[in-house]
Amino acid sequence: MASPQYPLRRLLAVALCAAALGHAAWADDAAIRKNLAERLPDFPKIDEINKTPIPGLFEVRVGTDVFYTDEQGNHLIEGQMIETKTRNNLTEARVSKLTAIDFASLPLKDAIVWKQGSGERRIAVFADPNCVYCKKFERELQQVKDVTVYTFLYPILGGDSPDKSRNIWCAKDNTKAWRDWMIAGATPARAMGQCDTTALQRNLILGRKHKVNGTPALVFEDGKRVPGAMSPDQIEKQLVASRKAG
Repeated sequence: MASPQYPLRRLLAVALCAAALGHAAWADDAAIRKNLAERLPDFPKIDEINKTPIPGLFEVRVGTDVFYTDEQGNHLIEGQMIETKTRNNLTEARVSKLTAIDFASLPLKDAIVWKQGSGERRIAVFADPNCVYCKKFERELQQVKDVTVYTFLYPILGGDSPDKSRNIWCAKDNTKAWRDWMIAGATPARAMGQCDTTALQRNLILGRKHKVNGTPALVFEDGKRVPGAMSPDQIEKQLVASRKAG
């Protein structure tokens, strides 16, 4: 006859095992932080450590950068994690989530606005007036239908970028001044008199806050952020995807 204590002992063993696993997970976190800090003193402060789908492999998040390591921090990996069954790039998906920008939070009053067709779809762009890729992107945007474009002047390339941004922003019709310069190459007239350019300063603060380090930088309605220019077909595809996600 089985002992009536057996089920109790079994439950106790399971509970102890679960507690041990919990302690092990905590120990992994502590060990990773300790070893990486000691062995790589110049490594940035770790914001978060998470498990990955691969047993024994952990994600180390530093801001919006993602690295991978083992449970003791003996090895540090920088690269892409691909799920072969679905071909999903898990690293890219994670970084996209970390770098996403809430479109509704953007101060659209600080942007130059133009639209084509119904303008029902929206995209925001951080752009420098001297950025060659921004000019190419602006020209190719003319092929995209039913879109409203919000351009945040973001003069980070040096030279006369700040002056050009001021001249464009302060123009009587800044949308026309922007498009004339970016598409047709017509130099914007020099702004005369008083003009409130605090929007340009706010744009720089906004870009730094979201770590916009290059132009063009695109933000779609679902928060999807894309560094660099896209072709008209790629823009259309992302606009459709962002609409569905939103």
